[in-house]
Amino acid sequence: MLSVLKISIMSSIIFLLIIPTIILAVYAQIRVSKAYKKNVKIPSRGRISGREAAAAVMASAGIHDVEIVAIRGELTDHYDPTHKRLALSEANYSGTSLAALGVSAHEAGHAIQHKIGYSALKARMAMVPITNISSRMLPFIMMGGFFFGFGGPLLIEIGIICYFVLTVFNLVTLPVEFDASRRAKVELVNLGIVDADEMPGVSETLNAAALTYVAAFLSSLMHLVYLLVLRGRD
Repeated sequence: MLSVLKISIMSSIIFLLIIPTIILAVYAQIRVSKAYKKNVKIPSRGRISGREAAAAVMASAGIHDVEIVAIRGELTDHYDPTHKRLALSEANYSGTSLAALGVSAHEAGHAIQHKIGYSALKARMAMVPITNISSRMLPFIMMGGFFFGFGGPLLIEIGIICYFVLTVFNLVTLPVEFDASRRAKVELVNLGIVDADEMPGVSETLNAAALTYVAAFLSSLMHLVYLLVLRGRD
């Protein structure tokens, strides 16, 4: 009886810990949106576009075989290592703002990671298929197990596996994103694309984006711990 009570208390405490991670995730999204919208209005002195900045950063690392394309949406920028394609949202592709340069150089940083065989990036790439499967399964597990009460221990076990995969993926993502931002900041200054006194705007944008990855890791970790406690209670 006492052990059941202890587990119940622990479960409640961990559930309460999930709430701050949700708040952190919302805050991170608000912060990155605010930082981006602020710095996308500040033009760089050099008037170099995001596309030109990304190309220059990659060229400095000897990369000339990556296609740079414009895509729709806001902050939809990404690097596709499978097809060697660097996709920039339209505002960042042609824009000359501090935000556009920071984001574009960041994505170019991923291309550099890919070329040098950065271990964390290779690990993340290897985990993409199983992570996608886990992400697609979670909504059904949540609805079935937590809202409608069917599935019992089996759904909890599947949920643990899915959240474990997501937690490891999000953990591996942290050094990948931090390293890409570090490379972006260094190269923008070294190549003369951005003056040193313009870097606060670039850093504000990239640091805000980094917080979203921290929030994602903490969120998946707390959900995993919560499910582990639930399994121990049954």
